[in-house]
Amino acid sequence: MATDKRGNKINLEQVRHIALLARLELTAEEEQRMLGDLEEMLEYVDKLNQLDTGAVEPTAQVGEIGAAMREDTVTNREDPASILANAPAAREQMFKVPKIIE
Repeated sequence: MATDKRGNKINLEQVRHIALLARLELTAEEEQRMLGDLEEMLEYVDKLNQLDTGAVEPTAQVGEIGAAMREDTVTNREDPASILANAPAAREQMFKVPKIIE
């Protein structure tokens, strides 16, 4: 990664460009703080890039493949009265809704 004259990997113009792309309005103080934060992040990425990962197999998923499965069993009993208890309007064990087609 290229650095500027002072050894920084990012400069204030780049911070302003990033803020523009992100539609952020930063004060001068926020720009300076963001400059420092981004510089720290890039330094950390440089440290990670120094790690030897030659023996590590590429992976797209770190956990077991697939979702946890369970038996497909009914765990609640059908109770129309309790299902309709919170409905704004009900009639004959059905939800009553406003007419939307004329």
